[in-house]
Amino acid sequence: MCRSAKAMLDKSREIDTGLGQYVERLSRLMWPWRETWLLVVVGSLFVFDYVSTYAVLELSGKTDVYESGRLASWALERGGFPFLFLVDVVAASVFSIAALVSRYLYTKKGFRGYGRAAFVFLLMPYVVMAVFAIVNNIIVLLR
Repeated sequence: MCRSAKAMLDKSREIDTGLGQYVERLSRLMWPWRETWLLVVVGSLFVFDYVSTYAVLELSGKTDVYESGRLASWALERGGFPFLFLVDVVAASVFSIAALVSRYLYTKKGFRGYGRAAFVFLLMPYVVMAVFAIVNNIIVLLR
């Protein structure tokens, strides 16, 4: 019985490892470049989002604009732009650390493809939302 369970576990691991290549390919479709560049993009988008939010809300002189994001709105109400900066740093850091840890754990267990995929899949939602926020801020600033 024990030998059979070990054989089933080994077979399952072999299947999972084989599927990892397909998951890795999917992650490469989403982000074809080096993973470290994705961290650079996350950091850059964080800065652009903060600067564009500040420009729209403080420098534009427009009184009909407001922060629509719940977390950012809460941060602005509690502590203004310095607190918003801190909250944005924490949010970007949490996503980045979660991505790095999951990639490390998957890779350590022998699932390199899943590690890359987890890294990309955890960071891409932040990237997409930040891009939308920046584009929206630029549109509002220019109208």
